[in-house]
Amino acid sequence: MTNVTLCVFGIGLLMLTRQFTFQLHHFTIGFSGCSGWSALLYIASVIVVLTQPDNRATFWIVIVFAIALRIITLSADPFLSSDIYRYVWDGIVQHAHISPYRYVPGDPALGFLRAPNQSIFDHINRRDYARTIYPPVAQMIYWLATFISPTVLAMKIVMFGFECLTAGALLSLLRGARRPKTQILLYAWCPLLAWEIGDAGHIDAAVFAFVTLALLFRYREQPVLTGLFLALAVMTKFYPLVLLPALYKRGDWKMPTTLATVCALSYLPYLSVGKLVFGFLPGYTQEEGIDSGARFFLLELVQSLRGLEHFPVAGYLILSAAVLGGISLWSWNNASRESAKDEAQRFKNNPAFLRAAMLLGFAMMLLFSPHYPWYVVWLIPLFTIAPNLPLLAYLMSFFYLFTTALADPGPKMFLLNKILYSVVLLAFLLHFAIKRFSITSSHFHLSDVEPHQESRQLN
Repeated sequence: MTNVTLCVFGIGLLMLTRQFTFQLHHFTIGFSGCSGWSALLYIASVIVVLTQPDNRATFWIVIVFAIALRIITLSADPFLSSDIYRYVWDGIVQHAHISPYRYVPGDPALGFLRAPNQSIFDHINRRDYARTIYPPVAQMIYWLATFISPTVLAMKIVMFGFECLTAGALLSLLRGARRPKTQILLYAWCPLLAWEIGDAGHIDAAVFAFVTLALLFRYREQPVLTGLFLALAVMTKFYPLVLLPALYKRGDWKMPTTLATVCALSYLPYLSVGKLVFGFLPGYTQEEGIDSGARFFLLELVQSLRGLEHFPVAGYLILSAAVLGGISLWSWNNASRESAKDEAQRFKNNPAFLRAAMLLGFAMMLLFSPHYPWYVVWLIPLFTIAPNLPLLAYLMSFFYLFTTALADPGPKMFLLNKILYSVVLLAFLLHFAIKRFSITSSHFHLSDVEPHQESRQLN
């Protein structure tokens, strides 16, 4: 029954994903219809795989449908985001022996590259005023992908390769923590990945691949490799740096030293442009309202209260740092206790750093309140190894709401975030009620999760 149910849900997800690729030119149920039903099927699949018995066939059902979801979106043209065209352009510029940080795409100095790659150039966003924003490791990935072929399809295939790395690392973590390998469904069937990685080809696939590998090597207590892969993640997109406290082990100097060294070395090939190596980052922080504080929903919510209209951005950032610092302190204390000999087995089955990484990533997204769905996809591997109800509610609500008419900067997006954060708050309250009254199993606990036993498998 588990396998039959998952097959039905998998077919439904395939049909909705196929419908998603048609929506732009053949409107039927709209993007919000596709995302809403996909989210419901995914949630139902998560419940089935976490609570029902399985057998060997279950794992292969999960894998086959996961690959099919990627195949459907692989050949489709990206249309909800044009970022991938900038990736390809940056790679093309590097193969011309020019730093991608030196010129905006529309600069006359790059005119000789335009005609042979007109279909790429025409789709680049901010091409007339913004230099590339992506850090050095991301640029190296773009160079590699365009070395294979300077096309969107080649870039998507490389991102699919990173997804395979992520799945492999997650399976190793699940095996080490004595969780059933069918739990990989939480990652592999997530419709948000099919949309934002499979169709849009976002570089975030590389980010969470490196993050998952860093978690795996932290689990294996290999600090140099942990620092290496965390550095690669940070130098692809900066935000995984928030995981440093979770992956750091007291008294370990190798991991942070490796992290700092790799970050510094990654900039060396691009230093010829000087300060331009940071690209459009300063302009992006201003454009997205990070400098002014308009980006932060919780700050905007506080400022909407009487008497707090002028609550400073600096104050909000200090409070945010305090929250992340508190989670970091908790993770260090728990990691120290779990390193003791009498708790060695518990560390292997359910290490605190995995929960700390999930909490730090989740807290950062709640505090940062991103406006684009691909910013939250890196939380999906963390959800896979530390499943919990609030994070599931956040991911699926985010996925659905940002395909509705509310996903428009201004009052509409403020209302969208009110709905999103209300759903997450309700999920937290339900989580604590479940934990307090032991209503169900511990699959959706933010705290300790007992490992699954082999007896739950049907042979």
